[in-house]
Amino acid sequence: MSGTGIEAHPTSLVETDAIGPGTRIGAFSRIAAGARVGARCDIRDHVRIDGRAVVGDGVVVHDGCRIAAGVVIEDGAVLGPHAVTFSSALLRPGAAQEVETTRVCRGAVIGANATLMPGVVVGPRAVVGAGAVVTHNVPADAVVAGNPARITGYAGLRPLRAPVAPPPEEPGAVPTRVRGVVFHYLPLVEDLRGNLAVGEAQRHVPFEIRRFFLVFGVEDQKIRGEHAHRTLHQFLVCVHGSCHFVADDGENREEYILDRPNLGLYVPPMIWGVQYKYSPDGVLLVLASDYYDPADYIRDYAEFLELVRAAKR
Repeated sequence: MSGTGIEAHPTSLVETDAIGPGTRIGAFSRIAAGARVGARCDIRDHVRIDGRAVVGDGVVVHDGCRIAAGVVIEDGAVLGPHAVTFSSALLRPGAAQEVETTRVCRGAVIGANATLMPGVVVGPRAVVGAGAVVTHNVPADAVVAGNPARITGYAGLRPLRAPVAPPPEEPGAVPTRVRGVVFHYLPLVEDLRGNLAVGEAQRHVPFEIRRFFLVFGVEDQKIRGEHAHRTLHQFLVCVHGSCHFVADDGENREEYILDRPNLGLYVPPMIWGVQYKYSPDGVLLVLASDYYDPADYIRDYAEFLELVRAAKR
């Protein structure tokens, strides 16, 4: 990269020429030798960017931030005042093996005084709250807060409590905005002796059931899922308590609240799904159309999006 067009404050110390055009560097900031900074970045005052750090194009780094050696900040990310990123380069000299690169992905926002621990990845467009301490990877579009940071929501989503449309007078189906994802109202029999919710394969559940599993005992700060399936169909019923499910078809994304045993959510193949916000007593029943096959899982969101795009070509 060329340093042409850089605006650097006289008190700043710039030891690298690998800085893109249109980048502004504020007062008393230091960019060490070996660091790379992209074009049109706004590096505010008292910022420290260590050697081997990589900052993409259009990044905003507010006052007092530190970007440690080897950390990668992708295009369009924003680091709030005094945010700190750590990397394995800060481990003792001669360590046998470095942890994975600390990375802030494209469009992510890091709040003021937040801390990213070594090796974490903050996903695309994720939001890290002020003062949060991030000890584990943050999924794309997730909003996290606290110490240690946990998911509190998803950017741009308002959780939907069924029905998303007026429920049918009889048990039936109500589609959502996400491709193929459908709410199913199961028959409910209420009786003084106890209530009964009923579901039948290939009638209420729109496929032949070959497997089921239960998810329970999930701490409310933990998340499950974070994958898509290539060919597997699933039907989710929260048989006790409640949980939230985020469905993403690569273009549309919605968050649903599952909170009753006569409400099922059908999830077809090629839908990225995340489960979180389990109540302490939450029990999620998942009915599946086939036996367990690890090759059916897509665990990388970027790969999922590429497969979705390829299917449309």
